[in-house]
Amino acid sequence: MSKIKTNALLAEFIGSALLCGVVVGSGIMAFDLSNGNIAVALIGNSIATAAILWVLVAILGPISGAHFNPAVTVAFYIDKEIKIQNALFYIFLQVFGCILGTLLAHAMFDQAFLQIASTERTGYHLLLSEWLATFALVFAIFGSVRYAPKSVPAAVALTVLAGYWWTSSTSFANPAITIGRALTNTFTGINPNNLIGFILAQLFGAISAVLVCHFTFSKAQK
Repeated sequence: MSKIKTNALLAEFIGSALLCGVVVGSGIMAFDLSNGNIAVALIGNSIATAAILWVLVAILGPISGAHFNPAVTVAFYIDKEIKIQNALFYIFLQVFGCILGTLLAHAMFDQAFLQIASTERTGYHLLLSEWLATFALVFAIFGSVRYAPKSVPAAVALTVLAGYWWTSSTSFANPAITIGRALTNTFTGINPNNLIGFILAQLFGAISAVLVCHFTFSKAQK
């Protein structure tokens, strides 16, 4: 990808906006309908997120690679699959798209347009969860791209769906969505004071996954 393409940038922006919109919007809907039952709300939130991910990766993957996630973009940059200029454009549009997605979710549910999350998400266990969740996501992407390319949408969607339930953080695994979720004081929110720890853990998870993938998925076996 030597020259950046407008349709690829648009795909990253639209995909990120829709993804975060579904995460936040389904969280609002699920919590309202569950009468405060967190387990039921999480079921609705996780299924909706996995469903839209499958669709977005399937239809936008051929255009931009369907990153929708700065950690994934960083992983592909380390793997020399995307140039630095393109990566920076991707990351900017991913963050902007996720912020827009949050605001649109608020508008759809007649919520205050501008919000700041108050939900505290602190502790080493949550940072460990974010590292592992992002590691698993990048590991799944690299493995499926190399050995089962037709299964990439399903691999991404199922990894994220599982992450909701096997990690104590409910698997944000995405710095752009983490920023978007800091701007909603609803079911999926995260206090902005917790952003740095989450984002650093996510990036570390992505980087460590690339290193492990280089060893596990030898290009000589491609």
